[in-house]
Amino acid sequence: MTAFLRSFVTGLLHLRRGPWEMLATILIAVGVVMLMQPFVLWAYTWSFLVTLVGTVMFIITSHFPE
Repeated sequence: MTAFLRSFVTGLLHLRRGPWEMLATILIAVGVVMLMQPFVLWAYTWSFLVTLVGTVMFIITSHFPE
């Protein structure tokens, strides 16, 4: 495992703000990409829920300790 991946997983397990906010941001970006693509209907169907989960996760994890 690389040092970045090891610190990322450790931060997730110890409920640190940085890794969880990064994961939430990735979910938001994936949801927006799913919303904007015109090819796969299931991705478009689930895009709002993925974006919403990412947004709520970001709001919650912003209260985690550094």
